[in-house]
Amino acid sequence: MFLISDLVSLLEGYLDQKQVSQIYEAYLFSAEAHDGQHRLTGEPYIYHPIEVARILAEMRIDHTTIMAALLHDVLEDTNHTEQELADRFGQDVTELVDGVSKLTRMHMESPQHAQAENFRKMMLAMTRDIRVILIKLADRLHNMRTLDGMRPEKRRRIARETLEIHVPIAHRLGMNKITMELRELGFSNLYPMRSRVLAEAVSQAHGNRKEILETIEVSIRRHLLETNIEAKISGRKKHLYSLYKKMRDQHLPFREIYDVYAFRIIVPTIEDCYQALGIVHSIYKPVPGKFKDYIAIPKANGYQSLHTVLFGPHGVPVEIQIRTQEMHTISEEGIAAHWDYKNDNPDSNHSATVSGTEKRARQWLQDLLDLQKNAGNSMEFLESVKIDLFPDEVYIFTPKGKIMEFPRGATALDFAYRIHTEVGTHAVAARINRKPASLSAPLFNGQTVEITTSPDSLPQPGWLKFVTTGKARSNIRHYLKNLQQSEAVRLGEKLLLKALSNHNISRKRFKKMGLTPVLEKLQLNNLEALYNEIGMGQRMAELVAGNIIQCCTKSSDSAGNQPKLKGKGLLWNPLSVLSPILRRRGKNHDQRPLMIRGTEGMVVHFAKCCHPIPGDPIIGHISSGKGLVIHRHNCKNVANLRNQPEQWISVEWSDKSQRNLPAEIRVTVANKRGVLATIAATISEMDSNIDNVIVDDQDGHTNAITFTLRVTDRKHLATIIRNIKKLRPVRNIQRING
Repeated sequence: MFLISDLVSLLEGYLDQKQVSQIYEAYLFSAEAHDGQHRLTGEPYIYHPIEVARILAEMRIDHTTIMAALLHDVLEDTNHTEQELADRFGQDVTELVDGVSKLTRMHMESPQHAQAENFRKMMLAMTRDIRVILIKLADRLHNMRTLDGMRPEKRRRIARETLEIHVPIAHRLGMNKITMELRELGFSNLYPMRSRVLAEAVSQAHGNRKEILETIEVSIRRHLLETNIEAKISGRKKHLYSLYKKMRDQHLPFREIYDVYAFRIIVPTIEDCYQALGIVHSIYKPVPGKFKDYIAIPKANGYQSLHTVLFGPHGVPVEIQIRTQEMHTISEEGIAAHWDYKNDNPDSNHSATVSGTEKRARQWLQDLLDLQKNAGNSMEFLESVKIDLFPDEVYIFTPKGKIMEFPRGATALDFAYRIHTEVGTHAVAARINRKPASLSAPLFNGQTVEITTSPDSLPQPGWLKFVTTGKARSNIRHYLKNLQQSEAVRLGEKLLLKALSNHNISRKRFKKMGLTPVLEKLQLNNLEALYNEIGMGQRMAELVAGNIIQCCTKSSDSAGNQPKLKGKGLLWNPLSVLSPILRRRGKNHDQRPLMIRGTEGMVVHFAKCCHPIPGDPIIGHISSGKGLVIHRHNCKNVANLRNQPEQWISVEWSDKSQRNLPAEIRVTVANKRGVLATIAATISEMDSNIDNVIVDDQDGHTNAITFTLRVTDRKHLATIIRNIKKLRPVRNIQRING
């Protein structure tokens, strides 16, 4: 059992006596606070904070963090207050303890939301002070080591949370030692039977391969000594969870996954790394395409090493990692190895001299803050950050030669947003290796990318389909959310004014009305919120107009007071208002319809079932959450809506319609070579683009080809149809009505 005396001995190896004394004082306070408390394992509770402090001390963490580790459960599990801690141990220690405590105070409506909120809190705590997350990771590691006293279902829940949240964070911070242990403990508690079976298989296989391991190691060691390179060589242990994931993801048997011999070579200098690489390549032939230089281009978490795979004795694969001792320390401890805890300000002079690992971590923490500002909720934040936590890196060059890493599958638009939010917002196109490319073009290792921008270019909803990074996704969503709201407000105002005009209430008269009683009854803060709900289809404009008429159209008194409410205000029967509205609607055919231009934006949608285009008779349907949906008048789906007249409004195309909209045509043709190309060329000659083509073989002699093409109006479509009809293989052509 690890006691306080053992912790003190460990601390005296790297801290001065005054700091050790302050830590011991924190221990005494924590021991007294937790006196009488026991863990599920039966041991006194104080053993847990001591073990958490030990994990951090083994990484040589600063004394303030060690004190906070000993006190990390005091606020949560005892009656002591923040003020007591601040008076006794100072503000720095207290803020760390409070930061850790807040990560466990959560009451969410579902496990998924709880996990997402937990994740968000951990990320934000990390951006404020990295030490909070170091304590939390050490706390989770000791809890995972002592799960035996818990019920199986609770062990599985904690194990799954550890694998999904704590492991990715530890990995992203480069803390390989903690990452690996958390993975193994998570695996053994989540899948105890699979873990046991795999462990037995590994133990048996290790005995069978001992001789060949020794042969490879002796050969490498002898060749390195011949060139006077001092090296530590060790066989790399195969971790059970890594083996399990490879077997599961690649659908491979244990023998094929485990039949790889892995070694790590640690040498004094970077030059020795490359020299050692040449030596091992001279002993065994390298496997093509398996060499990776993470020294020249470190991983996103700061990891550096040379990786290569060789054809070993009898053709067995041999994995080799070559690195310096400093690289190895950073690999094991990550951000904890060199982080300057006394200077956690990225804007300070210190930032010019920090290690590469720390610079990357600071940049990532800043990106987390940007994601949080733009994320709508915890689930969205979790989705965005998880993308960045599981990258299979691709390394891209800027035109000036700077290297940037991206998750595999990232596109040119992801690159644009990484450069700057404004570059992404106004991106038009890209140049990849000096050749023109679209914003959706995927990026591959070693490419040089530059972005073309225009002030007129703005984010489109379709961009979300091909970006992969959290920063790009959250910024696009944030922009579209604000855009949608402003468009909904404009549409809602139009719809309400139109509904009021049906009652001979002009815009000028409406603006003079006192709407406070209406807004209070609808539980809305202002008129803009009312417009937004109408525009998004969450309230019917006719019903709101009925509310306003009942509440606010009584004549003002002679003193010019606001109109008085009648009776109980909004406690009215909607049908009593709708009936005269609908009767009037039936009689007054001359009421002006809402004009549609086709460029209204995100709250006016054109139905995909019938593809209305300018010139078609149309009808507008108010759909909750979408806004206004435009259908063709003869669309089959509109028939059902005619029984709900309160949900549709009269609309017409404006003379200024200025957008190419999709239309569908079906062409029956003779089954001959080149027909599709001929029709496509004709459509292109008519200044139209094809969005989609579906070919349906009818009877072996004829094909039915459905085209979705872009047209400006009915006249444009009619011209295209006439020209296609003239083609010899065409038997029949018609527009699809939905």
